[in-house]
Formats: sequence, C-alpha cells, structure tokens
Amino acid sequence: MTDTDTTPGPRTAAAADWPGWQRSWDRQQEWYMPDREDRFRIMLDMVEAFVGSAPRVLDLACGTGSITARLLDRFPDAVSTGVDLDPALLAIARGTFAGDDRVTLVEADLTAPDWPARLPYDTYDAVLTATALHWLRKGPLETLYGRIAQLVRHGGVFLDADHMIDDTTPRINATEERHRRTRMDRAMRDGALDWAAWWALAASDPALAEPTARRFAIYGAHADGEMPSAAWHARVLRERGFAEVRPVWASPSDTLLLALR
Repeated sequence: MTDTDTTPGPRTAAAADWPGWQRSWDRQQEWYMPDREDRFRIMLDMVEAFVGSAPRVLDLACGTGSITARLLDRFPDAVSTGVDLDPALLAIARGTFAGDDRVTLVEADLTAPDWPARLPYDTYDAVLTATALHWLRKGPLETLYGRIAQLVRHGGVFLDADHMIDDTTPRINATEERHRRTRMDRAMRDGALDWAAWWALAASDPALAEPTARRFAIYGAHADGEMPSAAWHARVLRERGFAEVRPVWASPSDTLLLALR
C-alpha cells in the first residue's frame, strides 16, 4: 500500500485489531442496509462486464475500504486508489491494506477543487462509491460529478450506490421507512451497534481515539447532505459528461446507478 497523506501525527497502532475493526464497520453498516453485499456484488459484476477483471479503480469516499477489499478479493489483478477525508476510517483502511502495493490511499476533501491532482493516475477504468455522496448537498455534488466524468476513461464507468429518495411517492416512502425501522429496532435489541454507538467504541480505542477526535472536528455529528432521486442523479451525470445512465440495482430505499462514459 502507498499513502499520499502527509498529515503529521499517529496513523496506526501495531497492536490494533484492524480486521476486527473492519468487520465491526461492516456489521454496523449492515444494520442500516441488510442487502449491502448485494449492491457490492452487482457493482463488481458491472465492473467486470464493462472494464474487465484487472481494472484500475478509484474508490471514492472509500471509508475503511469496504469496496476495495471486495474488489481485490474478486479481482486480484485490480489496483485501487481510495480517497477520503475521514482520518479514523482511513486509519482502519491503512491498517487493513498495509503492505498491499495494489492499494493507494489518499486523504483529500472531495469538495476542494484540487483533489484530483493528488491521485496517482489521471484516469480510471471505474469510479466506485457507496453510501457516501448523500453527505453532500446538490451544488457540490453537481461539481463533483463533473470532476468524476473527467477521471473516467472513455468506455469506463461510474457506479454510485446510495440513498436516493423519490419525493413523488410519499406513501410508499413512509411505509417502507416504518418497516425498515421496525427491523432495525429488533436488531438493536439483539445487540446491533448503530452509528453513534460504533463511533463511541472507536473513540475508546487508543489506536483510533486521536483520528476519531479529528474526524468529529471535521464533520461534526453528521454532514448536512441531501438525498435527491435517482432521476436527479441520472440527469446531472448526463449533463456533466456521461453518455448513458440508469439504475442497475435497487432496494426499497437505495439505488445503484451506472453511468457510462
């Protein structure tokens, strides 16, 4: 693994249980999205279909590297650049991929105009992201989509799996959310960790306490993002340079959009 971050201070602790933290993150995310692995499987199916089994991938807003881990498990000849601003999740990613020269991790703000200059490659076969871009409001997201279009080679793909809310179906939305919340409450009674509980646990680990404190200094409790519809995302992606865009998977609350350059 290479790392383009030059931020001073501790990054990893030799005694940290990075595989354990990676599994813990996955379980916490699955509390919100029990079909999380389905979206990853379809995402990688589409990567293979469009750009083959040895792709150069940009894992956008990579967090702990959930996409990269599954990418490399399925396609050992792939290479991945993970980019994120969250120092705590990046600490887990660094620990997870330490010694793997297929992985480069970059600490950068996706709303800054110069973040693509920090990447090791000018273009990518595929840009992948999941459950991350709803942290942005529409204006910055439109700008980001334009930058992504410039990073995807001709014939390459951008795949975004995220919460995309259709405000033309309010009764369907409300019923689906009630059902989902009932399931989540039942899982929590059985011991599942939610977002807040997971971060409290991270703050108590000596290996993650300092980057977790920095993370909350950057973001606060949660960013003030938006969740527009899949149709909105598809329209903006076409306007910003993609030739074709459509959903390739959906759950009751989320959509996986594929945009072809």
